[in-house]
Amino acid sequence: MGILRIVATPIGNLEDLTHRAERVLRESDFVLCEDTRTSRKLLDHYKITTPTISYHQHSGELKADKIMALLREDKQLALVTDAGTPGISDPGSKLVSAVRAEFGDDVLIESVPGVSALAAAISISGVGFDRFLFLGFLPHKKGRQTMLKQIFKSEYPAVAYESKHRIVKLLEEIIKMSGELDSPVEVKVARELTKMFESFYSGAPDEVLKKLQSDPHSLKGEFVVLISKK
Repeated sequence: MGILRIVATPIGNLEDLTHRAERVLRESDFVLCEDTRTSRKLLDHYKITTPTISYHQHSGELKADKIMALLREDKQLALVTDAGTPGISDPGSKLVSAVRAEFGDDVLIESVPGVSALAAAISISGVGFDRFLFLGFLPHKKGRQTMLKQIFKSEYPAVAYESKHRIVKLLEEIIKMSGELDSPVEVKVARELTKMFESFYSGAPDEVLKKLQSDPHSLKGEFVVLISKK
């Protein structure tokens, strides 16, 4: 049987690709990509010519069947996401579960670890995040309020991802809900981690919102939001 390797890729700075990840991507028979165009930029940077296959949240049974067939043919596959570690807020976990269900222990599933926006943000956040609740990307509509309430009910600080389209809305929601608490809330927002315009904002929710809104460029990119009660 073949091998499926879960390969972490840079979240911005292309120098963050590990030597092992580069070797695995080069030696694999195929690279499974969330977006082949995005992954091709990384592969081209390292002059890696391994053919790519798209695998994303909308991939159906035919694509999954193709991947299973390749594993039966003893192919070595590398799964990557657009940025970061596959299986965290992307369809990678779905494929891992499907392969385990299909082959059990007959197919080796191997981690090639590296960058994660979650770990990167926590590493520069300071004390208080040795235990935390991770929620990934919050729902756009249905279930959003339920998940936000879960954040404030948790005894642990919470970490969530958010896009530039909803970061202001999220901070406004946090401001509103934190006003109902007895203890103050602190928010930390990491933006564009490892990239040229990396930023980190910390303070009360209304203070962080003002900092973001004061510079229109700060509302671009992707965000990691860390929420804790003092």
